[in-house]
Order: sequence, then structure tokens, then C-alpha cells
Amino acid sequence: MKAAIIGGGVIGGGWAARFLLNGWDVALFDPDPQAERKLHAVLDNARRALPLLSDAGLPAEGRLSLATSIAEAVAGADYIQESVPERLELKHRILAEIQAANPQAPVGSSTSGFKPSDLQQGARNPGAILVAHPFNPVYLLPLVELVPSPRTPPETLAGVQDLLRGVGMYPLHVRKEIDAHIGDRLLEALWREALWLVHDGVATTEEIDEVIRMSFGLRWAQMGLFETYRIAGGEAGMKHFMAQFGPALSWPWTRLMDVPPFDARLVDLIATQSDAQSGQHSIRELERIRDDNLVAFLRALKDRDWGAGRVLNAHDRRIAAAARPAAPVDEHGARGLITARFAVLPSWIDYNGHMTESRYLFAGSQTVDAFLARIGAGLDYVAGGHSYYTVESHIRHLDEARVGTSLWGSVQLLDHSEKRLHVWVEICRAADGVAIATIEQMLLHVDMAAGRSSAAPPAILTALDGIAASQAGMARPEAAGRHVGQGRAPTG
Repeated sequence: MKAAIIGGGVIGGGWAARFLLNGWDVALFDPDPQAERKLHAVLDNARRALPLLSDAGLPAEGRLSLATSIAEAVAGADYIQESVPERLELKHRILAEIQAANPQAPVGSSTSGFKPSDLQQGARNPGAILVAHPFNPVYLLPLVELVPSPRTPPETLAGVQDLLRGVGMYPLHVRKEIDAHIGDRLLEALWREALWLVHDGVATTEEIDEVIRMSFGLRWAQMGLFETYRIAGGEAGMKHFMAQFGPALSWPWTRLMDVPPFDARLVDLIATQSDAQSGQHSIRELERIRDDNLVAFLRALKDRDWGAGRVLNAHDRRIAAAARPAAPVDEHGARGLITARFAVLPSWIDYNGHMTESRYLFAGSQTVDAFLARIGAGLDYVAGGHSYYTVESHIRHLDEARVGTSLWGSVQLLDHSEKRLHVWVEICRAADGVAIATIEQMLLHVDMAAGRSSAAPPAILTALDGIAASQAGMARPEAAGRHVGQGRAPTG
């Protein structure tokens, strides 16, 4: 799949990173002589942050090309994203050039204010143009506001929604055309109040930011506005909240209908306060601080499968489903049955920046758990009172892995009987198939209620017999049966 990105600033660069790191080829056009440098600054941040959100490991990065014209960028593109400055006449000219070269591909505009009907005026294929408004950083934040017009075919909207879900985004269909859509209208209301508070000397830029990030900003990150207020209504819920606080809407608390004088004094005041608040950090440093905090918040939401975390978990499942099941091959032949794929997470890293030793064993445990589920001894089986218990393990740490490294785990069945399983596990880097660890394990089938070993049921033994037959031609690993401290076998 190929995406064409027209405009390579902060938003266009974020779009390029989002597609590229999710396996799409990307062609970008921007006439700015500094476009390539700016793009790679965004890509550096994205490559550092986005892989930390995926437990399945992102697909292989697509190919990036810098086009010398719009026509070159959009040729053969399956999707086109326009992210040029917010001037309607400029957007009309750019969209005309896009559709002259590729009239059929859907074109999303990153516009924060214009309606799709505005953009479609005079277009060759107006139905292919719609608003696809993201939020910065595009490579981390999942929301994109999709705004069609009455001229947008339903199948075009549905197709764009599907492809954006495919790169891990949450495409929200905005049901009516409206200036500034939904997100920016909400932000504009807060922004106006904040400008008045600074203008009137009530608060500084830093104090306003502290109010947001120390209170309702934390609530909004996981529950939004209405769900938060529903809780504020107590057991009586939203109706009670509305009855209690509704009258305040007519009180003179807000200046939303007024605009503070946007003059040089206000600009200088806010700029000076902002410099005092954040001037000790460069923009690149602030971006990385922002990204690290967002990754931490989003990972917490992933653990709870809530809000944006649910979107990320769904994307992981799509990545895992699309991953090829075939294992790489080494000098011993096939590695065994691949049962698990995962990525090295920030919490897996030690003070040296490498995957910590306990996580090697954790990866092996995940691999064996998936193997047990495959033979019918998964969580449902355990709930019934039986399980396989690990009674002995021998792990070898062979190589290093860093944050974001994609791994897979495979199982070779060395031996089995009614009560025992003897397995060989390899944890390998997906990029090159190199084993970073091997774990040899002996497991015992246990009747948990009786507290003693027992024979596995026929269905599980039949599944094990089938795996053993499929692996009959595999060589036994040379290191199987090693003891701790045993030297390497002499070579030559």
C-alpha cells in the first residue's frame, strides 16, 4: 500500500511517520528546502516512541521517497493526505493538482477549520475529498476527525475509515459539517478563556497549564467530559449533575462570547510568560518529554483496555493476525512451532538499556503458555482444575534486545508422556531470526484439587502426538540437556 503526503510540516510529517511505521510505502512532497531535515526530525521521534506502544511489534517499515512534484508523489497512491497551510485558495490549487494526477484515490485534508464542501468547490472528483483532521503528534494520538459532505459516497467514507484503523487510528465520523469540527471547537473555547485569564492578570501561562494538568486534564485523558460529569452527579447520575450545575450556565462565569484584544501587548505578555515557563527546553526536548509522557499514559490505558488503550490493543490484534506464521530457518532446520510474538516494552529494560534477565524468562513463559493453549491446556482448562506446572528450567542468555525490538517464541517438543512435557523454547529477534535466548523446560501435569501429578486427558495427548509427528524430522538442539557452567563443545 502507498500513501502520498502533500505537505511535510509537523502534521504532514506525523502522517508520514504513522503510515511508514505501520508498513506503508510513503511518498512525500513539500517544496520547502528544509523539508527533508524537518521530516527526519519527526521520524526520529516517531521511531523512538511509536514502537513502545505495540505489544505485537510493528510491521517492517515501509519505503520512504521524497517526490519532486505533486504528480510524482500521488502516482499510484492508495490514499492521499493533504497537509498544506490553512488558506482555502491554496488548498483548492493543491487539490486540483492532486486530482489531475490521481482523480480516484481518496484525499483526506488535515484542515482544522474548513468544511469538506469548502474544499470540494471546483474539484474534478469532489466525492473523493473529505476532511481527515488529526491531532499532534499524529504518530501517537489515535483520533482523526473524518468529515464527509453530502457528495461523499458512503463507500469512500467506509474505505477511509478501514485504512486509518489499519494504521492504528480512531477515525471518528463527524455526522454534520461544521467549521472547526469537534475537537478544535472545544479547544477554542478553553483557549479563549485562557487568553482572558492572562489578559486580565488572573493567572500566568504556567499557572493555567498547572490547573489543567494537575486536575481535569488527568480525568479527561481516560474519561472525557460527559463521563466525568456523570460521576460528579454521584449515584443519581447525569440528571442530578445537570439539575445541580445547569443554572450556572447563565451566571457570568465565562467570557466565551468576547474576544480579548489580540494586540502586541497580549502577544508579548503570553510569549514572555511562555519563555519563562518552558524556555529552558528546546522544541525537540519538549517533543520527547511529551512523547514519553503520552507513551506512559497510553500504556496504562492499554493495560486496562480503556479509551485510547482499547484502540491500541485492537491495532495489536490486527498486526498479530497479519503476521506471517512461518519461522525462519537456521542450521538445525525449522525452529519449531511459533506460538507467540511480542515487542520489548519499556518496563522490560534494565539500567544498561537492554532487556532485563527476568523478561527473557517471561517471554519464554508467554511462549509456553501459548503452546499449552494450543494443545487444549489454556486458561479454560486451568479453571477446570488441571494444569501443567513447570518443575525445571534452564535458560541461556545469548544476545541482547532493546526497547521496541520485535521478538517471536517457538517451541520444539523434545519428549512427552502422560504426565510430563519436555520442551525447547527459542526467543528470537523477528528482524534476523537470531536467538537471543533458549529455555529448556520440564513440565508436569497436575490435578490441582488433589495437589499431585496426574495423567493428561486423551485429547491433550492426541494433540501432543500430532505435534511430535510434525516435528519428527527436526534435529535435537545441541545444547539440550546442558547444565549450568558446562563448557562449549570443542570445534574442529
